[in-house]
Order: sequence, then C-alpha cells, then structure tokens
Amino acid sequence: MRAEDLISTQPTPEAVAEALRRLPAPPPEVVEALRGKFSATQEQASSSAWPTFLDAARRKRDSRYADAPTSHRPVVGPALVMAKRAFRLTFQPFINEALRRQVEFNEAILEALALIHEHQRVQARTQTLWRQEVEKRLEQLDAHLPRSGPEVVPPGKPSGQDAGAEPARRKPRRR
Repeated sequence: MRAEDLISTQPTPEAVAEALRRLPAPPPEVVEALRGKFSATQEQASSSAWPTFLDAARRKRDSRYADAPTSHRPVVGPALVMAKRAFRLTFQPFINEALRRQVEFNEAILEALALIHEHQRVQARTQTLWRQEVEKRLEQLDAHLPRSGPEVVPPGKPSGQDAGAEPARRKPRRR
C-alpha cells in the first residue's frame, strides 16, 4: 500500500468536526469506566531489578578483566600462574583499550534486551486486561440472547443439506 492510498480528502476535516459536535455526550459512568480501563493499562513503574535470565550476562559484560589465573599442573603450575599474572599486569592498559568498544556493545545489547523484556511484560499484561474485558462483554451479550430459537446454519451450507453428509461426487469425464 502506498502513502497516497491512505490519504483521503473525503470527508473533510470540517465535516468530521461537525459530525463529532452532533454526537450526544456519553453518560458520566461510561466515561469513568473508560478512564478506569485506560489507567489499568498504563505502564506501572518498572522495577530496577534486572530480569533473572540477564543476571549472568550482566555480570560478564565487562570482558576486559579475566578471573584470577590458575593452573592444575603440580610442578610448573605456579610458574605459569606467575607468568600469566605478569603478562596481564603488563598489558592490561592495552587489553582495556582493545576491548573498550566490545564492553560498550555488550552494555548496549544488555540494555536493549532488558527493554524488550519490559515491553513484552507490559504488552502481555495489557493483552490480559483487554481479553478479560472482551470476555466480560461476550458474557453480557450472551445474557441478552434468547435461549431457544431457530438452529443456526453454518455459512456456506445450503439449508437443506445435511451438515454430516458428504457432498455428492461427480463422475470423472472421459476424454
């Protein structure tokens, strides 16, 4: 669909405004009920706690600092640990600079994931509220329907055709 297909000149804004002026004012209880529904769907203050599935990633987001070096080798292990510590101590400024952009990226991704999670949580809560409202309205409509009445025929079926019977099959044509 193109944008010019969406833009219309009929009805004019003046005609729409006039039609709105002719509408009767809604009853105050309906207005209050609508305000209550909208306030229920408004986003509540989100908790400052991170989602549990992001906690481990949040603790590891700074890749510039590694855990303390260890070794399982009994004889040369202490020498290897000391060499690793000396290397890390000597080259830590270079390591920090090399990984600085990676750390910034990790933090941005984590914040985006937390924001997406929050939006999904709010959307699920809003959908639940609207679903409850629709179910309540359907129950009200069902209460107003007459209980005994003519049987409803599914659309697309002629009234004389049995719903359980298979349609008659045509004979294949010979060529």
